[in-house]
Amino acid sequence: MAGPMSHSMPLTFVDPLDELCSRLLRVSADSEIDLDIALATRELETRTLLDQLPDFIYVKDRRGRFVFANAAAGRSSKLHKGNDLIGKTDFDILDHETARELFLVEQEIMSTGVAIDGREERVKLGDGRMLWLTTSKMPLRDVHGQIVGLVGISRDITERKRQDDRRHGHARLLEMVARGQPLSAVLDAIVKTVEEELDDVIASVLLLEEGTDRLRHGAATRLPPDYVKLIDGIEIGPKVGSCGTAAWRREPVFVKDVLADPLWDNYRELALRFGFRSCWSTPIMSADGLVLGTFALYSDAPREPTELELELTAMATDIAGIAIERARAEERIQHMAHHDPLTSLPNRTLFWAQFSRALHEARREKRKVTVAYLDLDNFKQINDTLGHAAGDEVLKTLSWRMVNCVRVTDLLVRLGGDEFAIVFSNVSQDELGLVRRLQELRTAISKPIVIDGKSVTATCSMGVAFFPQDGDTPEELLARADRAMYEAKDLGRDRLRVSQVPGDGLGI
Repeated sequence: MAGPMSHSMPLTFVDPLDELCSRLLRVSADSEIDLDIALATRELETRTLLDQLPDFIYVKDRRGRFVFANAAAGRSSKLHKGNDLIGKTDFDILDHETARELFLVEQEIMSTGVAIDGREERVKLGDGRMLWLTTSKMPLRDVHGQIVGLVGISRDITERKRQDDRRHGHARLLEMVARGQPLSAVLDAIVKTVEEELDDVIASVLLLEEGTDRLRHGAATRLPPDYVKLIDGIEIGPKVGSCGTAAWRREPVFVKDVLADPLWDNYRELALRFGFRSCWSTPIMSADGLVLGTFALYSDAPREPTELELELTAMATDIAGIAIERARAEERIQHMAHHDPLTSLPNRTLFWAQFSRALHEARREKRKVTVAYLDLDNFKQINDTLGHAAGDEVLKTLSWRMVNCVRVTDLLVRLGGDEFAIVFSNVSQDELGLVRRLQELRTAISKPIVIDGKSVTATCSMGVAFFPQDGDTPEELLARADRAMYEAKDLGRDRLRVSQVPGDGLGI
């Protein structure tokens, strides 16, 4: 690989390496290799010493052919013995592109006489394995000072680089969590980080839906989309593949062969359709011991997980648990900030924001918007006679009834106490038709409620205003609806008052 060169270094070899190299390369740069030299009896003692070293030590001639290699260098290329490298070049043992890059670097060293020291190299072997080496290479001169080859010393730092990469990946994922990145982005990053470390393995995250026993899709960058759809929403249980069972048992489930394991009896055909033969799933747990989801690895070979796969799984489940808990805590905080704690309806803060957005869209699309202001007529009496706990139950029941009377596109909020507002964004030009819908809502509200064996009936007074004829801002429209609501109360309560329609106001 190309890289920065160090300054020229003095090339004074000390025994026994200097003596060995001199004898091995007492030839000109373009002479043929005498393989017998490396095997000569007088080198046995030196070779025995060098073979004990874990670093790769080797000598090459001007053509890049090995004339000496210790045992570690031979083992790295899967040739077992250093002697097996003699006469070969990097093109015989490395990926072609890797060999080409190293050849160019080494030719420059031998042409310029400038050594390199402590350079990191990423080397791809011919069988596809990747090695990281820290290498020093220096030109080798004969007794006349002519460069006749080079000497290289390399140390395998592959495992250290992997550990560094894992630590950096771990830190990067935690930083994403700390910065409040979306949960989907964090889970995708976890899956990709694990998959980059492993060969022929697919990772996925399923999330246990809150309040249910169903697993929902969380992240799976390489799982087939059709498979993701088929398992999305799967219900956990004692015999539901690897993930459903792991969530049910609250412990890891490692299925070595889906063809033979009874946990996959009902899902075997599905796994085979997509080429999965083994699946290892670990539950993602919260700090207080609740199951949040599962992290799984799929392989197309029947086998058990390796030590590295188990290590990465532990990292993934830890960070995923932190990310999921943080995301859900933020959701709860956001919900509390924008929703009424008693009824779970949007509160005033969310009301003004969404009301303003609805008016903005209505102006752009030239649509009408209707706002209704609703106040319970006899709520104080309910509180006084039955107590505030009963009053809370009434509010929750009536809120639920109102939710079931409006559409998902309508905005229903609790303004405070026993006051509510409804914003209808997608309405037709038929204002009287909308008034009839509101009458149906009033009818639903007035149905009796049974609390502690007692029947309670609540009625409401309602005022209605329309955009654009009754106002241009949320404040103007709500004020007009509020005024119409008080007019309805003045008319005897339990009725609806329209602020303005063509002609006079309408009281019903």
